[in-house]
Amino acid sequence: MIRLVLIAAIGSELLVGGGWVVAQTNETTGGLRTHQAAMGDWTTDAAGVRRLITVGDIPQPFDTTSSDNGPDIVPRPAQAWPQVPPGFEVDVLAEGLSNPRKIITAPNGDLFIAESGPGRVKILRQGQDGKVTNTTIFANHLRQPFGIAFYPPGDNPKYVYMANTDSVIRFPYQNGDLTARGPEEMIVPDIPGGGHLRGGGHWTRDIVFSLDGKKMFVSVGSHSNVSDDPQEKNRADVLQYNPDGTGFRIYAWGIRNAVGLAIEPQTGELWGSVNERDALGDNLPPDYITHIQENGFYGWPWYYIGNHQDPRHAGKHPELADKVIIPDVLLQAHSASLCMTFYTAKQFPARYRGCIFAAEHGSWNRARRTGYKIICVPIHDGKSSGEYDDFMTGFVVDAGHVWGRPVGVTVDTQGSLILVDDGGNRVWRIRYTGATSP
Repeated sequence: MIRLVLIAAIGSELLVGGGWVVAQTNETTGGLRTHQAAMGDWTTDAAGVRRLITVGDIPQPFDTTSSDNGPDIVPRPAQAWPQVPPGFEVDVLAEGLSNPRKIITAPNGDLFIAESGPGRVKILRQGQDGKVTNTTIFANHLRQPFGIAFYPPGDNPKYVYMANTDSVIRFPYQNGDLTARGPEEMIVPDIPGGGHLRGGGHWTRDIVFSLDGKKMFVSVGSHSNVSDDPQEKNRADVLQYNPDGTGFRIYAWGIRNAVGLAIEPQTGELWGSVNERDALGDNLPPDYITHIQENGFYGWPWYYIGNHQDPRHAGKHPELADKVIIPDVLLQAHSASLCMTFYTAKQFPARYRGCIFAAEHGSWNRARRTGYKIICVPIHDGKSSGEYDDFMTGFVVDAGHVWGRPVGVTVDTQGSLILVDDGGNRVWRIRYTGATSP
């Protein structure tokens, strides 16, 4: 029998499964969880909890045993609903999708969703009330599509680019197109690796353009957990191309799996949401969100979070130890941080302007489950202090069961936060209304 654990916020405390747990929230008290408390697990998640994990907080390798603790996905229990900070409301925009992953908002407001398993990209069109009025298949017969980007940047794109697991293609596009107006054009035919939904290494490929449209960035995850054999060539990298597919170079390397890429709208810097390696223990190493420096090295597979050497590669590449860049925001280990977006709309209160919203798909390599939520990273003048907030929680039923797993996140033309959940195959909308009712 599945036991539903109800979480009810009362003041600055939380009632969790019948016991009281202190959970100061930044919405009311400015409370901050640090060190071991910041690592926590799903029982300490709550909308508004702020966390700060620093390099000094990370434990030694194998401080705990490595866990194989994947979740069982169950239907949404009758009383379960996502939890968000006061003043926000959540509703369902669409249900019945098939393996929805990346979501992006077109310049005209249409929502493009990659359904990676079936190999297609769908469009959801919203009406004036934000509800979905039309659903179409824009492109079909793709190869595990994930990343989607419009080119050139701005209000009048001529193409929509899509990143298959093994290539980058594009379709001719004009604002309002609900189906592809022409055949696909191959831009990059040889993205390394490829794979399958249940094998072949990390298969997602995200894609973004620089603000000026001159460069295209493609993220390619590693084939393995922590191997440095030749099959990893041009993997665990962010690759750079010209928009026509020429000019290949490695932009940054040693990034195990930057599932989500985004451009900071003020500085133009490239940022990524990264899955770190497994099997070093429950809290090691942290996943992370960071700006990605040109020619930067982020450690994988020999080092992690600065010059901490992975014991499985002891003694290798000492010349690289001091070159490892420490990421901007360290996240709870094994959260599986996937897509991210910068909030530039005006519907949410001003304190959210410029912040990063990121989807945490949820852990499997951790005894105490974590992730399964949307987080918010405050950004000021293009920089982060390393802190982040739980923003949308409530998808975990109990220690073994979950009913939702966030993947993609975008902002619609009304300023609502839109996210896809491939555990429940739903599209969710988060709006700020100012209402304070429970």
